[in-house]
Parts: sequence; structure tokens; C-alpha cells
Amino acid sequence: MTCDRFQLKFWGVRGSIPCPGKETVRYGGNTPCVEMRVGGERLIFDGGTGLRLLGQSMLKEMPIESHFFFTHTHWDHIQGFPFFTPAFIPNNIFHIYGVPTPNGSTIKERLHDQMLHPNFPVPLQIMQSGLQFYDLEMGEIVAWNGITVETGQLNHPGGSVGYRVNWQGLSAVLITDTEHFPDRLDENVLHLARQADILIIDATYTDAEYYEKGNSKIGWGHSTWQEAVKVAKAAGVKQLILFHHDPSHTDDDLDAIAQEAVLAFPATIVAREGLAIDLFPAP
Repeated sequence: MTCDRFQLKFWGVRGSIPCPGKETVRYGGNTPCVEMRVGGERLIFDGGTGLRLLGQSMLKEMPIESHFFFTHTHWDHIQGFPFFTPAFIPNNIFHIYGVPTPNGSTIKERLHDQMLHPNFPVPLQIMQSGLQFYDLEMGEIVAWNGITVETGQLNHPGGSVGYRVNWQGLSAVLITDTEHFPDRLDENVLHLARQADILIIDATYTDAEYYEKGNSKIGWGHSTWQEAVKVAKAAGVKQLILFHHDPSHTDDDLDAIAQEAVLAFPATIVAREGLAIDLFPAP
């Protein structure tokens, strides 16, 4: 890859649980993983089951040095990490970032614990690559090689981190998992999303599902595509990408959401596995 572009690629776009099957072929059934290639660097956001596919694609590029950013450590966002083949190969280096959980567990501890017996047959220590862990503070900014990564607190049970990646005047924002407030837009979300070239945002439900009488999703930690549109308009973003699809949503359901969302905000895409988007700095 040349060093003068900013590319995003989606390897997993579902929330909660993988959902392979004939009704999810077009959008995909893997849980969250987003790759960004920025100025010659590779950034990986979340380690859901989509991470396994990304890892397989990276094997032809050894040795690798990449940066991992985890939004949080609910299972659907880390369950692909034990199957990330490049982490088992010597001479690869992975810088791994995350904000500790409210009880103080670090990202290293959370990734380590999911690989302990009886959950998994081999421990984290069997990975032969160089794993370097960094505990972030909420609101901290990470910077290297002309790239800055901003962090912001999201509204999710147990906490979640939103990320904004800036490079040469371009910006891409990942905001998942988060639940909107009933009476206002989240100021943390608006700040991260401000004038972004791309906003990838939690749109797990429709408003009808979220507010469904007797089966509401209030308090579950996720938002709706209608709220995503409100954020995109208020923050002045150029491209809205709906993300973290409910596992019960079929390809046809997502097609229907796409049609409605585009009417509300024309620059809208419903994320699917394999989707790649290039951004280029101004000449």
C-alpha cells in the first residue's frame, strides 16, 4: 500500500453474536472488526470474529507491525483474537490499546482471561509475536507518524470507547457500542464526529424495535439508525456508515434500512463485510 492514502475496510459488521447463514450472505455474519490503513500504518479496531479473516489476509505480508484499538471487551468484540494467526508468529509486533474496565481490568487481562481454561485450550502466552499493551485514559490522544487517535467515552453498560483517527486533514470515526440519550444528543459523540469525513456508528436497531412495547431495547447499550442520522446531521459529517447490525436482521432487512436511511441522509452506507473506502488528502 502506498503511504499517501487513508483506506478503511470492514471485516466484521455484526453485533452480539456471529450469525452465518443464507439470510446474511450479502452483509456478512462476523462480529466487529474494522481495518484502517493510514499513511502506511495499519490500525485495527476491535477483535470480533471478523479479525480471523483479516489475520488470514495478512499472512502474505509478514513480518507485520500494527496497532490494535479495542472499544471495549464484551465478547463479540474480542472473540476473534484467539484465532488471529499473525499473533502466533514470531517477529510480528502488535501494539494493543484499551481503556480499563470500571473494575480496573486492563485490556491485557481481559484478552488473557478469555483464553484461560476452561474457555480455551491454549493461553495468551503461547502467542509468539511481540504483544505490547497500553492502558489508555478516557479522553487521551495517541499520536505517532502524523496520525492522531482521539478517544471519548460512550454510553454503554460496562463502558465503551469511541475513536477518531486524524491524518493529513482527513478523519474517520468509530462509535460503537453506544446508546443515545432520550432527551439530547451525546456531546462526547458529537465531539468525536465533528465534521468527520466518515462516521461509523452503532445503528443496531430501528426506532420501532428500540421502543417496542413489551420488548423494548432501552438500556441495552445500543442505538438506532434514526439516531445515527441525527448525529450525522448535527456533526456535519460527510459520509455515514451504519454498523453493528443486530444478528436478527437479514440481508433484506438491511436493504430496507438502507433505503430509508438514504432518504433521511443521502450519504449513508450500511456496512457490509468486504466494504472498502478510500480517502485521499487534498493535493
